[in-house]
Amino acid sequence: MAPTSSRDGNSSPFIGSEKNGNLRVPHYVEVNETGHVQELERNFSLFSICSVGIVTGNSWAALGGSIAELASSMPSSAGPKYGRICGWFAGWWNTFAWITATASMSSVSGQIVVAMYGLYHPEYLPERWHIFIALPKLNDVGLIFILGGVLTTMFVCAVMPHTSGTGYATSSFVWTEWANQTGYTSNGFVFLAGMLNGAYAVGAVDCCAHLAEEIPNPKRNIPFAIGSQMIIGFFTAFFYLIAIFYGTTDLDSVLGSAYFPLTQIYAQATGSRAGAMGLLFLIFFPIICCCVGTFITAGRGVWTLGRDEAIPFSKTFGKISPRFKNPFNATLLCGVFSMILGAIYVGSTTAFNAFIVSFAVLSTLSYLAAILPFIFTRRFSRASHDPGPYINSMQPGPFQMSHAVGYTINIMACLYIVVLVIIFCFPYSLPVTAVNMNYACLITGAISISAAAWWAVKGGSYVGPKVLLEGDVAVRVGGEMVVKVM
Repeated sequence: MAPTSSRDGNSSPFIGSEKNGNLRVPHYVEVNETGHVQELERNFSLFSICSVGIVTGNSWAALGGSIAELASSMPSSAGPKYGRICGWFAGWWNTFAWITATASMSSVSGQIVVAMYGLYHPEYLPERWHIFIALPKLNDVGLIFILGGVLTTMFVCAVMPHTSGTGYATSSFVWTEWANQTGYTSNGFVFLAGMLNGAYAVGAVDCCAHLAEEIPNPKRNIPFAIGSQMIIGFFTAFFYLIAIFYGTTDLDSVLGSAYFPLTQIYAQATGSRAGAMGLLFLIFFPIICCCVGTFITAGRGVWTLGRDEAIPFSKTFGKISPRFKNPFNATLLCGVFSMILGAIYVGSTTAFNAFIVSFAVLSTLSYLAAILPFIFTRRFSRASHDPGPYINSMQPGPFQMSHAVGYTINIMACLYIVVLVIIFCFPYSLPVTAVNMNYACLITGAISISAAAWWAVKGGSYVGPKVLLEGDVAVRVGGEMVVKVM
């Protein structure tokens, strides 16, 4: 088969060649499944990658199965992407979603610090600037804290209300009572809008895929990590919610809390400041680990876009630091952006919240840009009977759903995204004011327009990740990158 070639830019997988007399002998180097040089060291084990998924985002849904199948077919640090223009927008939406996630998780960690201080200083009045300044083994420790912490919290919230005499919430409060304080008359709509909290975790379903180039055998291990994330996330979140609901005896004080409402729930469940402090610490350390995970994910996303020349200053942000062996420049950019968002939080919580809501909208839109074309190109259909070529050049990996199950899961995921993205752009409550207005649609639109504008500048030369067959060999011949299909 004739060799295929692509541009020889900053991401070229070749470092030169040697002369043997008058013959120039090409160097053979490791090229990963996307056609790029393997620049990152594979330092993450299967346990570490599962830890990143569980610590960064406990989530579940049809999205998980769809993303896992695509990651198994073509794992890349850009996440599962298909098609040039779809991949372009998926990359922009997903990367900027993760950048906003770094700021939101930093904000949560700051709020927990302020809450722990406020427990022992009742006269304390929190200011937003207080939160702003409070801000592969660490994730392993974070996994232990998450699993151990959630079990400890469930045990404490189940036992302490009885021993302290504060009592439990009624079963009707936990399972049947409904509180709608939004101003919307449709409880069904409010229920769907309330799924934003869950969508914030579901939006992290792809975090493992961003580390695909740093783990051995990613086609198998990335889907396994996503599955672990979803299964463990479902059971821990479900039973954790039951425990804290039964420990909540005064919902009004929770809703009216000056800082981090979970503090009030823990105080009511334990009946003591020391108990609440202990439970807050159990969640604080995993949040710090989650901050690390979000910065890792966001940095890898920026680096991948830079490597594919899909963002400005790609030569700066699309390279691996020789000293630190990671995309240092890209991660530093995410840190600067997070500081800017933190400064916005000091000035306006409305503006900051708009960026946070944008995470759920942008991340799920990036999944839509990956899954929907996969459906339209008939998934893993062949142009003819076996062993004919696949219509969309996507080859199934170790994790593959049957056509019937796959189409069902993919379509459910797309419908979920379309419906909830629209709902998540509605104002939080009625009547609408400048303060409670939801500006997520404005931010999403601005990022989409920016992506479209840069596509007009650079889209013509954008290649993106390519799928290589097993046994493909990459060499440099005459200064040109060549992939020979063996």
